[in-house]
Amino acid sequence: MAQIAAKPPRSSALAHLNDLLPDLEALYKDVHAHPELSMHETRTASLAAKRLRAAGFEVTTGVGNTGVVGLLRNGDGPTVMLRADMDALPINEATGLPYASTVTTTDSEGKTVPVAHACGHDMHVACLVGATTLLAQARDTWQGTLLALFQPAEETAQGAQAMIDDGLFKRFPKPAVVLGQHVMVGPAGDLGWRTGTITSAADSMQIQLFGRGAHGSMPQASIDPVVMAAATVLRLQTIVSREVAPSEAAVVTIGALQAGTKENVIPDDAIIKLNIRTFDAGVRKRVLAAIKRIVNAEAEASGAPKSPEFTSLDHYTLVTNDAKATKRVVGAFRQQFSDMRVVETEPASASEDFGLYGAEWHTPSVFWFVGCTDPDRYAKAKAADKLNEIPTNHNPGFAPVIHPTLETGVEALVVAALAWLAS
Repeated sequence: MAQIAAKPPRSSALAHLNDLLPDLEALYKDVHAHPELSMHETRTASLAAKRLRAAGFEVTTGVGNTGVVGLLRNGDGPTVMLRADMDALPINEATGLPYASTVTTTDSEGKTVPVAHACGHDMHVACLVGATTLLAQARDTWQGTLLALFQPAEETAQGAQAMIDDGLFKRFPKPAVVLGQHVMVGPAGDLGWRTGTITSAADSMQIQLFGRGAHGSMPQASIDPVVMAAATVLRLQTIVSREVAPSEAAVVTIGALQAGTKENVIPDDAIIKLNIRTFDAGVRKRVLAAIKRIVNAEAEASGAPKSPEFTSLDHYTLVTNDAKATKRVVGAFRQQFSDMRVVETEPASASEDFGLYGAEWHTPSVFWFVGCTDPDRYAKAKAADKLNEIPTNHNPGFAPVIHPTLETGVEALVVAALAWLAS
Protein backbone atom coordinates (compact mmCIF):
# COMPACT_ATOMS: atom_id res chain seq x y z
CA MET A 1 0.00 0.00 0.00
CA ALA A 2 1.29 3.45 -0.88
CA GLN A 3 2.40 5.56 2.07
CA ILE A 4 1.91 9.23 2.88
CA ALA A 5 4.47 11.33 1.06
CA ALA A 6 6.82 13.18 3.41
CA LYS A 7 7.81 15.73 0.75
CA PRO A 8 6.61 19.22 1.80
CA PRO A 9 3.79 20.67 -0.34
CA ARG A 10 4.60 23.41 -2.84
CA SER A 11 1.66 25.60 -1.73
CA SER A 12 2.00 27.22 1.71
CA ALA A 13 -1.72 26.65 2.24
CA LEU A 14 -0.90 22.94 2.39
CA ALA A 15 1.84 23.32 5.00
CA HIS A 16 -0.18 21.57 7.71
CA LEU A 17 -1.69 18.82 5.54
CA ASN A 18 0.41 16.01 7.01
CA ASP A 19 -0.56 17.10 10.53
CA LEU A 20 -4.23 16.99 9.54
CA LEU A 21 -4.19 13.60 7.80
CA PRO A 22 -4.71 11.38 10.88
CA ASP A 23 -7.88 13.29 11.77
CA LEU A 24 -9.13 13.18 8.17
CA GLU A 25 -8.46 9.46 7.97
CA ALA A 26 -10.49 8.93 11.16
CA LEU A 27 -13.32 11.04 9.70
CA TYR A 28 -13.23 9.04 6.47
CA LYS A 29 -13.45 5.71 8.31
CA ASP A 30 -16.27 7.04 10.50
CA VAL A 31 -18.34 8.20 7.51
CA HIS A 32 -17.57 4.97 5.67
CA ALA A 33 -18.80 2.88 8.59
CA HIS A 34 -21.98 4.97 8.97
CA PRO A 35 -23.36 5.40 5.43
CA GLU A 36 -26.73 7.02 4.79
CA LEU A 37 -29.07 6.75 1.81
CA SER A 38 -29.97 9.68 -0.41
CA MET A 39 -31.87 12.47 1.36
CA HIS A 40 -31.19 10.81 4.73
CA GLU A 41 -27.61 12.07 5.25
CA THR A 42 -28.37 13.69 8.62
CA ARG A 43 -25.37 12.29 10.53
CA THR A 44 -22.91 13.00 7.73
CA ALA A 45 -24.30 16.51 7.28
CA SER A 46 -23.94 17.14 11.01
CA LEU A 47 -20.28 16.08 10.91
CA ALA A 48 -19.61 18.36 7.93
CA ALA A 49 -21.37 21.33 9.54
CA LYS A 50 -19.44 20.84 12.78
CA ARG A 51 -16.09 20.85 10.94
CA LEU A 52 -17.02 23.96 8.94
CA ARG A 53 -18.05 25.87 12.08
CA ALA A 54 -14.82 24.88 13.81
CA ALA A 55 -12.89 26.29 10.84
CA GLY A 56 -14.73 29.62 11.06
CA PHE A 57 -17.29 29.27 8.28
CA GLU A 58 -20.80 30.71 8.31
CA VAL A 59 -22.85 27.51 8.11
CA THR A 60 -26.34 26.93 6.74
CA THR A 61 -27.86 23.48 7.15
CA GLY A 62 -30.95 21.84 5.71
CA VAL A 63 -30.44 23.26 2.22
CA GLY A 64 -32.30 20.98 -0.18
CA ASN A 65 -33.29 18.78 2.79
CA THR A 66 -29.92 17.69 4.21
CA GLY A 67 -27.43 19.83 2.29
CA VAL A 68 -24.83 21.95 4.08
CA VAL A 69 -23.37 25.23 2.81
CA GLY A 70 -20.35 26.91 4.37
CA LEU A 71 -19.28 30.46 3.57
CA LEU A 72 -15.88 31.93 4.45
CA ARG A 73 -15.42 35.58 3.50
CA ASN A 74 -11.82 36.72 3.33
CA GLY A 75 -11.71 40.18 1.78
CA ASP A 76 -12.20 41.33 -1.76
CA GLY A 77 -11.91 38.76 -4.50
CA PRO A 78 -13.84 36.12 -6.41
CA THR A 79 -16.15 33.51 -4.91
CA VAL A 80 -15.06 29.90 -5.48
CA MET A 81 -17.39 26.97 -4.87
CA LEU A 82 -16.11 23.53 -3.82
CA ARG A 83 -18.60 20.66 -3.78
CA ALA A 84 -18.72 17.16 -2.26
CA ASP A 85 -21.60 14.68 -2.27
CA MET A 86 -22.56 12.71 0.85
CA ASP A 87 -24.99 9.87 0.08
CA ALA A 88 -24.39 6.12 -0.02
CA LEU A 89 -25.96 3.20 -1.90
CA PRO A 90 -28.27 0.28 -1.04
CA ILE A 91 -25.41 -2.22 -1.42
CA ASN A 92 -24.08 -4.93 0.89
CA GLU A 93 -20.38 -4.10 1.39
CA ALA A 94 -17.99 -6.95 0.67
CA THR A 95 -14.59 -5.30 1.17
CA GLY A 96 -13.66 -7.10 4.39
CA LEU A 97 -12.23 -3.88 5.78
CA PRO A 98 -12.15 -3.43 9.58
CA TYR A 99 -14.25 -0.27 9.15
CA ALA A 100 -16.67 -1.80 6.64
CA SER A 101 -20.33 -0.86 6.86
CA THR A 102 -22.76 -3.24 8.55
CA VAL A 103 -25.62 -0.74 8.33
CA THR A 104 -29.11 -1.68 7.22
CA THR A 105 -32.04 0.68 6.93
CA THR A 106 -35.53 1.02 5.48
CA ASP A 107 -35.67 2.51 2.01
CA SER A 108 -38.36 4.74 0.50
CA GLU A 109 -40.40 1.67 -0.49
CA GLY A 110 -40.37 0.27 3.03
CA LYS A 111 -37.85 -2.47 2.27
CA THR A 112 -34.95 -3.33 4.57
CA VAL A 113 -31.73 -2.78 2.61
CA PRO A 114 -27.98 -2.78 3.34
CA VAL A 115 -26.14 0.52 2.95
CA ALA A 116 -22.55 1.14 1.88
CA HIS A 117 -20.32 3.90 0.54
CA ALA A 118 -19.56 1.97 -2.63
CA CYS A 119 -19.04 5.07 -4.74
CA GLY A 120 -16.50 7.09 -2.78
CA HIS A 121 -18.65 9.90 -1.45
CA ASP A 122 -17.19 9.30 2.00
CA MET A 123 -13.79 10.16 0.55
CA HIS A 124 -15.27 13.27 -1.06
CA VAL A 125 -16.56 14.43 2.32
CA ALA A 126 -13.20 13.91 4.03
CA CYS A 127 -11.33 15.69 1.22
CA LEU A 128 -13.59 18.75 1.32
CA VAL A 129 -13.37 18.92 5.11
CA GLY A 130 -9.59 18.83 4.77
CA ALA A 131 -9.49 21.47 2.03
CA THR A 132 -11.78 23.90 3.87
CA THR A 133 -9.83 23.45 7.10
CA LEU A 134 -6.49 24.17 5.44
CA LEU A 135 -7.78 27.15 3.48
CA ALA A 136 -9.30 28.60 6.65
CA GLN A 137 -5.97 28.21 8.44
CA ALA A 138 -4.12 29.90 5.57
CA ARG A 139 -6.28 32.98 5.08
CA ASP A 140 -3.18 35.14 4.77
CA THR A 141 -2.38 33.39 1.46
CA TRP A 142 -5.60 34.23 -0.41
CA GLN A 143 -8.44 36.71 -0.84
CA GLY A 144 -12.05 36.25 -1.80
CA THR A 145 -14.93 34.06 -0.63
CA LEU A 146 -14.95 30.30 -0.28
CA LEU A 147 -18.29 28.56 -0.75
CA ALA A 148 -18.22 24.92 0.45
CA LEU A 149 -21.16 22.73 -0.46
CA PHE A 150 -21.91 19.27 0.96
CA GLN A 151 -24.64 17.88 -1.26
CA PRO A 152 -27.22 15.16 -0.61
CA ALA A 153 -28.69 12.63 -3.03
CA GLU A 154 -26.28 12.58 -5.94
CA GLU A 155 -27.03 8.88 -6.44
CA THR A 156 -30.69 9.60 -7.17
CA ALA A 157 -30.10 12.78 -9.22
CA GLN A 158 -32.11 14.75 -6.66
CA GLY A 159 -29.55 16.59 -4.57
CA ALA A 160 -28.18 19.36 -6.78
CA GLN A 161 -31.65 20.28 -8.02
CA ALA A 162 -33.05 20.17 -4.48
CA MET A 163 -30.42 22.64 -3.27
CA ILE A 164 -31.08 24.89 -6.26
CA ASP A 165 -34.84 24.72 -5.68
CA ASP A 166 -34.24 25.62 -2.02
CA GLY A 167 -32.80 28.97 -3.03
CA LEU A 168 -29.10 28.18 -3.37
CA PHE A 169 -28.70 30.79 -6.08
CA LYS A 170 -30.56 33.47 -4.11
CA ARG A 171 -29.19 32.78 -0.63
CA PHE A 172 -25.49 32.59 -1.46
CA PRO A 173 -23.08 34.60 -3.65
CA LYS A 174 -22.61 33.52 -7.25
CA PRO A 175 -19.22 31.84 -7.72
CA ALA A 176 -16.70 32.75 -10.38
CA VAL A 177 -16.08 29.02 -10.80
CA VAL A 178 -17.60 25.76 -9.54
CA LEU A 179 -15.10 23.00 -8.71
CA GLY A 180 -15.62 19.31 -7.93
CA GLN A 181 -13.99 15.90 -8.09
CA HIS A 182 -14.74 12.18 -7.95
CA VAL A 183 -12.65 9.18 -6.95
CA MET A 184 -12.40 6.57 -9.70
CA VAL A 185 -10.46 3.41 -10.46
CA GLY A 186 -6.94 4.51 -11.40
CA PRO A 187 -3.55 4.85 -9.71
CA ALA A 188 -3.98 6.61 -6.36
CA GLY A 189 -2.19 9.93 -6.48
CA ASP A 190 -3.08 10.60 -10.12
CA LEU A 191 -5.58 13.19 -11.37
CA GLY A 192 -7.64 12.79 -14.53
CA TRP A 193 -8.90 15.81 -16.45
CA ARG A 194 -10.35 16.80 -19.78
CA THR A 195 -11.89 19.82 -21.49
CA GLY A 196 -15.50 19.56 -22.56
CA THR A 197 -17.67 16.56 -21.71
CA ILE A 198 -16.20 14.51 -18.85
CA THR A 199 -19.23 12.48 -17.70
CA SER A 200 -22.24 11.27 -19.65
CA ALA A 201 -25.87 12.21 -19.60
CA ALA A 202 -28.00 9.47 -18.06
CA ASP A 203 -31.67 8.55 -18.25
CA SER A 204 -33.32 5.83 -16.21
CA MET A 205 -36.85 4.70 -16.95
CA GLN A 206 -39.40 2.05 -16.14
CA ILE A 207 -41.52 0.47 -18.85
CA GLN A 208 -44.69 -1.45 -18.01
CA LEU A 209 -45.85 -3.92 -20.65
CA PHE A 210 -49.46 -5.12 -20.54
CA GLY A 211 -50.71 -8.58 -21.51
CA ARG A 212 -53.51 -10.91 -20.48
CA GLY A 213 -52.95 -13.46 -17.76
CA ALA A 214 -53.94 -17.12 -17.95
CA HIS A 215 -53.19 -20.54 -16.50
CA GLY A 216 -49.75 -21.82 -17.50
CA SER A 217 -51.40 -24.84 -19.09
CA MET A 218 -53.54 -22.63 -21.37
CA PRO A 219 -51.12 -20.18 -23.05
CA GLN A 220 -53.53 -19.78 -25.98
CA ALA A 221 -55.83 -17.84 -23.66
CA SER A 222 -53.09 -15.35 -22.76
CA ILE A 223 -51.20 -12.47 -24.24
CA ASP A 224 -47.93 -13.34 -22.56
CA PRO A 225 -46.11 -10.25 -21.22
CA VAL A 226 -43.07 -12.37 -20.32
CA VAL A 227 -42.48 -13.30 -23.95
CA MET A 228 -43.26 -9.71 -24.93
CA ALA A 229 -40.69 -8.41 -22.44
CA ALA A 230 -38.05 -10.96 -23.48
CA ALA A 231 -38.42 -10.03 -27.16
CA THR A 232 -38.26 -6.35 -26.23
CA VAL A 233 -35.06 -6.77 -24.22
CA LEU A 234 -33.34 -8.59 -27.08
CA ARG A 235 -34.40 -5.98 -29.62
CA LEU A 236 -33.29 -3.10 -27.41
CA GLN A 237 -29.75 -4.49 -27.59
CA THR A 238 -29.64 -3.61 -31.29
CA ILE A 239 -29.93 0.14 -30.69
CA VAL A 240 -26.28 0.69 -29.88
CA SER A 241 -24.97 -1.90 -32.33
CA ARG A 242 -27.17 -0.91 -35.29
CA GLU A 243 -28.49 2.64 -34.75
CA VAL A 244 -25.53 4.45 -33.15
CA ALA A 245 -22.54 5.18 -35.38
CA PRO A 246 -19.19 3.62 -34.40
CA SER A 247 -17.79 7.15 -34.01
CA GLU A 248 -20.48 7.96 -31.45
CA ALA A 249 -21.12 6.43 -28.05
CA ALA A 250 -24.11 5.21 -26.08
CA VAL A 251 -24.96 2.61 -23.46
CA VAL A 252 -28.33 0.91 -23.06
CA THR A 253 -28.53 -1.36 -20.03
CA ILE A 254 -31.56 -3.34 -18.85
CA GLY A 255 -31.06 -3.61 -15.10
CA ALA A 256 -34.36 -5.22 -14.13
CA LEU A 257 -36.92 -7.51 -15.77
CA GLN A 258 -39.79 -8.38 -13.46
CA ALA A 259 -42.88 -10.46 -14.20
CA GLY A 260 -45.08 -12.98 -12.50
CA THR A 261 -45.13 -14.69 -9.12
CA LYS A 262 -45.64 -18.41 -9.89
CA GLU A 263 -44.34 -20.82 -12.49
CA ASN A 264 -47.78 -21.95 -13.72
CA VAL A 265 -49.41 -18.52 -13.89
CA ILE A 266 -48.96 -16.27 -16.90
CA PRO A 267 -49.11 -12.73 -15.46
CA ASP A 268 -50.96 -9.67 -16.70
CA ASP A 269 -47.94 -7.42 -17.01
CA ALA A 270 -44.15 -7.16 -16.97
CA ILE A 271 -41.77 -4.43 -15.86
CA ILE A 272 -38.52 -3.45 -17.59
CA LYS A 273 -36.14 -0.96 -15.97
CA LEU A 274 -33.35 0.42 -18.07
CA ASN A 275 -30.54 2.95 -18.02
CA ILE A 276 -29.22 4.97 -20.96
CA ARG A 277 -25.88 6.83 -21.14
CA THR A 278 -25.01 9.26 -23.93
CA PHE A 279 -22.40 11.95 -24.60
CA ASP A 280 -24.26 13.98 -27.21
CA ALA A 281 -27.71 15.58 -27.16
CA GLY A 282 -28.52 14.37 -30.66
CA VAL A 283 -27.53 10.78 -29.87
CA ARG A 284 -29.59 10.91 -26.67
CA LYS A 285 -32.66 12.03 -28.61
CA ARG A 286 -32.26 9.25 -31.20
CA VAL A 287 -31.68 6.53 -28.57
CA LEU A 288 -34.71 7.54 -26.50
CA ALA A 289 -36.86 7.63 -29.63
CA ALA A 290 -35.60 4.18 -30.69
CA ILE A 291 -36.48 2.73 -27.28
CA LYS A 292 -40.07 3.97 -27.51
CA ARG A 293 -40.40 2.79 -31.12
CA ILE A 294 -39.16 -0.72 -30.32
CA VAL A 295 -41.21 -1.11 -27.14
CA ASN A 296 -44.42 0.07 -28.80
CA ALA A 297 -43.81 -2.12 -31.85
CA GLU A 298 -43.20 -5.26 -29.77
CA ALA A 299 -46.36 -4.58 -27.78
CA GLU A 300 -48.37 -4.16 -30.96
CA ALA A 301 -46.83 -7.29 -32.49
CA SER A 302 -47.90 -9.23 -29.40
CA GLY A 303 -51.45 -7.90 -29.55
CA ALA A 304 -51.14 -6.09 -26.21
CA PRO A 305 -54.51 -4.86 -24.93
CA LYS A 306 -52.97 -1.59 -23.80
CA SER A 307 -50.07 0.60 -24.87
CA PRO A 308 -46.91 0.39 -22.75
CA GLU A 309 -46.42 2.98 -20.00
CA PHE A 310 -43.09 4.84 -19.74
CA THR A 311 -42.05 6.36 -16.40
CA SER A 312 -38.90 8.43 -15.97
CA LEU A 313 -36.92 7.42 -12.87
CA ASP A 314 -34.09 9.95 -13.02
CA HIS A 315 -32.07 12.11 -15.40
CA TYR A 316 -28.49 13.39 -15.26
CA THR A 317 -27.23 16.09 -17.61
CA LEU A 318 -23.78 16.07 -19.20
CA VAL A 319 -20.95 17.41 -17.05
CA THR A 320 -19.03 19.75 -19.34
CA ASN A 321 -15.78 21.41 -18.31
CA ASP A 322 -15.25 25.01 -19.36
CA ALA A 323 -12.15 25.25 -21.58
CA LYS A 324 -10.53 28.35 -20.01
CA ALA A 325 -11.29 27.32 -16.44
CA THR A 326 -9.99 23.79 -17.08
CA LYS A 327 -6.75 25.17 -18.50
CA ARG A 328 -6.33 27.24 -15.34
CA VAL A 329 -6.98 24.29 -13.03
CA VAL A 330 -4.71 21.94 -14.95
CA GLY A 331 -1.94 24.52 -14.96
CA ALA A 332 -2.21 24.78 -11.17
CA PHE A 333 -2.22 20.99 -10.85
CA ARG A 334 0.95 20.68 -12.92
CA GLN A 335 2.71 23.20 -10.69
CA GLN A 336 1.71 21.23 -7.58
CA PHE A 337 2.04 17.68 -8.90
CA SER A 338 4.38 16.14 -11.43
CA ASP A 339 3.20 16.10 -15.06
CA MET A 340 3.03 12.30 -14.90
CA ARG A 341 0.32 12.53 -12.21
CA VAL A 342 -1.91 14.95 -14.17
CA VAL A 343 -3.35 12.90 -17.02
CA GLU A 344 -5.84 13.78 -19.73
CA THR A 345 -8.63 11.21 -19.65
CA GLU A 346 -11.46 10.01 -21.86
CA PRO A 347 -15.08 10.88 -20.97
CA ALA A 348 -16.52 8.54 -18.36
CA SER A 349 -19.83 6.76 -18.92
CA ALA A 350 -20.64 7.44 -15.28
CA SER A 351 -22.99 10.36 -14.62
CA GLU A 352 -23.18 13.21 -12.13
CA ASP A 353 -25.59 15.99 -11.16
CA PHE A 354 -22.62 18.31 -10.51
CA GLY A 355 -23.13 19.85 -13.94
CA LEU A 356 -26.36 21.54 -12.86
CA TYR A 357 -24.55 24.14 -10.76
CA GLY A 358 -22.49 25.62 -13.55
CA ALA A 359 -25.19 25.22 -16.19
CA GLU A 360 -27.98 26.85 -14.19
CA TRP A 361 -25.73 29.41 -12.46
CA HIS A 362 -24.24 30.28 -15.89
CA THR A 363 -20.74 30.10 -14.52
CA PRO A 364 -17.67 28.03 -15.53
CA SER A 365 -17.25 24.66 -13.85
CA VAL A 366 -14.44 22.11 -13.71
CA PHE A 367 -14.73 18.48 -12.62
CA TRP A 368 -11.86 16.00 -12.39
CA PHE A 369 -11.11 12.44 -11.29
CA VAL A 370 -8.90 11.32 -8.41
CA GLY A 371 -7.34 7.87 -8.78
CA CYS A 372 -8.07 5.66 -5.78
CA THR A 373 -6.55 2.26 -6.59
CA ASP A 374 -3.35 1.05 -4.94
CA PRO A 375 -0.73 1.95 -7.61
CA ASP A 376 1.04 -1.42 -7.39
CA ARG A 377 -2.22 -3.31 -7.74
CA TYR A 378 -3.26 -1.16 -10.68
CA ALA A 379 0.08 -1.60 -12.45
CA LYS A 380 0.01 -5.38 -12.03
CA ALA A 381 -3.60 -5.61 -13.24
CA LYS A 382 -2.82 -3.46 -16.26
CA ALA A 383 0.23 -5.55 -17.14
CA ALA A 384 -1.86 -8.72 -16.93
CA ASP A 385 -4.74 -7.15 -18.91
CA LYS A 386 -7.02 -7.60 -15.86
CA LEU A 387 -8.08 -4.04 -15.08
CA ASN A 388 -11.70 -5.16 -15.35
CA GLU A 389 -11.15 -7.33 -12.26
CA ILE A 390 -10.56 -4.30 -10.03
CA PRO A 391 -13.88 -3.46 -8.29
CA THR A 392 -15.32 -0.29 -9.76
CA ASN A 393 -17.56 2.33 -8.19
CA HIS A 394 -20.92 0.77 -7.19
CA ASN A 395 -19.34 -2.66 -6.76
CA PRO A 396 -19.70 -4.24 -3.27
CA GLY A 397 -15.90 -4.62 -3.19
CA PHE A 398 -15.11 -1.01 -4.09
CA ALA A 399 -12.77 0.58 -1.54
CA PRO A 400 -10.37 3.45 -2.22
CA VAL A 401 -6.90 2.99 -0.79
CA ILE A 402 -6.81 5.74 1.83
CA HIS A 403 -3.29 6.95 1.09
CA PRO A 404 -2.38 8.68 -1.13
CA THR A 405 -5.99 9.13 -2.31
CA LEU A 406 -6.97 11.27 0.66
CA GLU A 407 -4.08 13.71 0.53
CA THR A 408 -4.27 13.94 -3.25
CA GLY A 409 -7.96 14.85 -3.09
CA VAL A 410 -7.33 17.50 -0.44
CA GLU A 411 -4.39 18.96 -2.35
CA ALA A 412 -6.36 19.08 -5.60
CA LEU A 413 -9.24 21.03 -4.05
CA VAL A 414 -6.93 23.50 -2.33
CA VAL A 415 -4.73 24.04 -5.37
CA ALA A 416 -7.71 24.44 -7.72
CA ALA A 417 -9.39 26.94 -5.39
CA LEU A 418 -6.19 28.97 -5.04
CA ALA A 419 -5.98 29.26 -8.82
CA TRP A 420 -8.74 31.87 -8.35
CA LEU A 421 -8.33 32.96 -4.73
CA ALA A 422 -4.58 33.51 -4.44
CA SER A 423 -3.76 37.14 -3.77
